[in-house]
Amino acid sequence: MNAVHLTKGSGKLAGIQSINTPTSTNPFCQAMQKKDSVCKSCYAQRYEKLRPNIVEAFKRNKFLSERELLPQEIPAINEQIARFASYGELINMMHFINLLRIALANPRTIFTLWTKRPKIVQIVLKLLGKPDNLILIYSSPIVGKVSALPKGFDKVFTAFARGSDMTDINCHGACNDCRLCYSHNNTTYINEIIK
Repeated sequence: MNAVHLTKGSGKLAGIQSINTPTSTNPFCQAMQKKDSVCKSCYAQRYEKLRPNIVEAFKRNKFLSERELLPQEIPAINEQIARFASYGELINMMHFINLLRIALANPRTIFTLWTKRPKIVQIVLKLLGKPDNLILIYSSPIVGKVSALPKGFDKVFTAFARGSDMTDINCHGACNDCRLCYSHNNTTYINEIIK
């Protein structure tokens, strides 16, 4: 039996558990890094190169994209908030289905997922619905270009180049202190200076 690997956040994500897969083995991530997108500056790819052990840990979660989790494989999350994919990206529909199952099994935890794959999300949500404890954030693919809010999503996250007009920047520091992305609120557009 496989166990879902939970990552303990550090830096900006200190105190936030996440469930991740590596960017280095995700075909979507690899393709996006070759395009004129924010993925060219992928922080996850940088950290994976600096810390090869995390890649091995993240690879343990590949089974999330291969088959439906058994009930006994669904982890119990005892935190107010948690994150899906602080590293990596959705691999396929099965991956997202399993993340939904984890959210449903942990109704007291608010889960947030950043993704650039709205079609996967929309197909699965049409079939299964969206749990109340899941916040979906569309990650704008182009630096400095705020994307439209896709159907079924709660927020849009956009990275801006250094030197951009700071009046629109509302992401500044420790996520666990701010929780703008981790709560249902009136903020739809979240903007950050690129890391």
